[in-house]
Amino acid sequence: MVTTLTLLYSSTRTFFFFFLVHMRDPNNQLHIIKNLKIAVNNIITHPPQPGAIRKLLNDVVSVSQPAEGLVANVITAGDYDLNISATTPWFESYRECFLQSMPASDHEFLNHYVACMLVVSSSEPEPVEQFLKLSQEQHRIQHSSEYLYPKWFIPNTLKYYVLLHDVSTGEEQRADSIYEEMKQRYGTQGCYLLKINSRVSNRGMDEQIPDPWSQYLQKNTIQNQDCYEDCPYTVISNKNTDHLISDGLDSEIKDGLSNNFKTHPLQLDHPSGSLDSTDYVKATASLQDSKKSNSGTPHGACLTLTDHDRIRQFIQEFTFRGLLPHIEKTIRQLNDQLISRKGLSRSLFSATKKWFSGSKVPEKSINELKNTSGLLYPPEAPELQIRKMADLCFLVQHYELAYSCYHTAKKDFLNDQAMLYAAGALEMAAVSAFLQPGAPRPYPAHYMETAIQTYRDICKNMVLAERCVLLSAEILKSQSKYSEAAALLIRLTSEDSDLRSALLLEQAAHCFINMKSPMVRKFAFHMILAGHRFSKAGQKKHALRCYCQAMQVYKGKGWSLAEDHINFTIGRQSFTLRQLDNAVSAFRHILINDSKQPPAQQGAFLREYLYVYKNVTQLSPDGPLPQLPLPYINSSATRVFFGHDRRPAEGEKQAATHVSLDQEYDSESSQQWKELEEQVVSVINKGIIPSNFQPTQFCLNRYSDNSRFPLAVIEEPVTVEVSFRNPLKVPLLLTDLSLLWKFQPKDFNAKHDGETKELLSSCFNSESLRSWA
Repeated sequence: MVTTLTLLYSSTRTFFFFFLVHMRDPNNQLHIIKNLKIAVNNIITHPPQPGAIRKLLNDVVSVSQPAEGLVANVITAGDYDLNISATTPWFESYRECFLQSMPASDHEFLNHYVACMLVVSSSEPEPVEQFLKLSQEQHRIQHSSEYLYPKWFIPNTLKYYVLLHDVSTGEEQRADSIYEEMKQRYGTQGCYLLKINSRVSNRGMDEQIPDPWSQYLQKNTIQNQDCYEDCPYTVISNKNTDHLISDGLDSEIKDGLSNNFKTHPLQLDHPSGSLDSTDYVKATASLQDSKKSNSGTPHGACLTLTDHDRIRQFIQEFTFRGLLPHIEKTIRQLNDQLISRKGLSRSLFSATKKWFSGSKVPEKSINELKNTSGLLYPPEAPELQIRKMADLCFLVQHYELAYSCYHTAKKDFLNDQAMLYAAGALEMAAVSAFLQPGAPRPYPAHYMETAIQTYRDICKNMVLAERCVLLSAEILKSQSKYSEAAALLIRLTSEDSDLRSALLLEQAAHCFINMKSPMVRKFAFHMILAGHRFSKAGQKKHALRCYCQAMQVYKGKGWSLAEDHINFTIGRQSFTLRQLDNAVSAFRHILINDSKQPPAQQGAFLREYLYVYKNVTQLSPDGPLPQLPLPYINSSATRVFFGHDRRPAEGEKQAATHVSLDQEYDSESSQQWKELEEQVVSVINKGIIPSNFQPTQFCLNRYSDNSRFPLAVIEEPVTVEVSFRNPLKVPLLLTDLSLLWKFQPKDFNAKHDGETKELLSSCFNSESLRSWA
């Protein structure tokens, strides 16, 4: 095997191809398949580890954030105008990654592989011999007890032989000769000659040819886990939402094949290894950076547009002449086996039961059935053959026949009390009924309810239960049954997964707001619950977003305790995300509102605010000092006093506790001095007081005439009295207070008319609120 194989099938990504094809069902009726999806992956001999899957799902949600500048969806409900995100791409990414990361299991066959593609380069000395080795290795992996993974659909797996020819370096005549020998050995429908790399590297590089792999390299799939070395063969599976896989050989086979390179051309910038490796965990932490770095790297530079068409034609030939005939043949064989083997035994059993019982035995409820989830059927069991046929019909979109098979299998599994198998049949029967064209029957939601209850309570398998909920919720939402979808999503929330619970609670909140009569308060309540679970899951940005959306409902509605809680949480989350201005604003709202919190809680809010405020001031020590919300300043009670006899020394501070201007200023004597001053002015001006006369004011307050600038004596102090009010229930201890002031002189020699500006501003620095009792 040579390196050119990796230009076609990457072991690190899933490639999808879509077709409109047709086939015939067991009744020889023509069946149309629309948008058939063929996915090609690397074979994985070890299932993904649960811990690594959780890490990957967490990363997928973390890197998916609301787009900046995205216009929110405005929903008007009563007195509320809510700005809500119209889409939730983080949930969609989570759902896609979750479904792709599910390992294959024994009770269903949707993730099992139906075909295997064996690829050998035309430059190999003995290509036919290499095909034989690859075929033997695939047979060993499938039928040996040494490998429990991957799972295979049927024992007789389709093998498709591909001879890969590099036009730029290989001999075309030799490749054609080898291909003729392959057609004689494997038949024209079982092999293919694919020619690629027609573009000469040093010619025509200015020509802009699209990167054929870019759309696939942006996918975050679980297939990143395994080796990135060149892959001698590829395994194929055909289904609407699942994978087709390929892998390399083990060590002894690799030694016998020519494979000289150790890195994959489409490999991302992180090390290889299994999903439970430490390197993978470190690599997925920079998932977004890897995506960005690879998005600008061109791939397939040696492929021309003609090569692109050749690849598409190759996949079409494989599908039309290899895969679909194989599936059609398998469905017919399974149908014939069921008619001949199972039909006779079941009819004999039914007749015997009717003879002795005389009436139909009612089916037991889910609570009455025993826990036999560990029951395993042998591979040749008739019940599994029905399930295989149902899954194949489902994959080729024959939903009516699939529903019939699932329904039959469901009855058999329930009779045997094989609850894991029964739940799987119920789940797929419900999906098949929904997907049937023309909707001949209503969606059996009770099937999904039973499947979810069985997976969760009897089989103790939350992964399968979650898959049921995700599928059923989307079906219910498509039918505008938002209330049922919300109830279903809420029911699966639990303590075992904060991330899953957060996403489901958020989707339930969106169901409440999308109802015909939006339930705004339920939306806000469940958004708060979702934000709490996002925070526990380490998704701080999503937590902050949920709380901010819920705040739109609670703000200004009189729910002060709820508003305080939301503001407090927004402040904490904003501080954690280093959004310090938002954090200060949120805590400020808690302190300036008329809080109904107990003193202990108010003290906790104040401590948090001071801690955040201290960090803000440390980041910009030279910046302007923001005004603290506490204590309140009673501006109308502020007084300014002139004429104190004592002048403090420079830098001296005088304690102002319990000191009032009433001790320094006598209003009665001040009035007497004012009258005396008016008399003196009147005598000087022959009994007339000038209109511009301004009596000397020793104290400015809310009752004095403050429209005129006061007169102050040089070298005498100016005393300012400020009145504070504490709105909290906890005492505030103010220390190191300093009055900040600014004096702007006026040039009286200037000829233009101007006004003297004298600005006194009072605020407190970070030392003003230092402690409290």
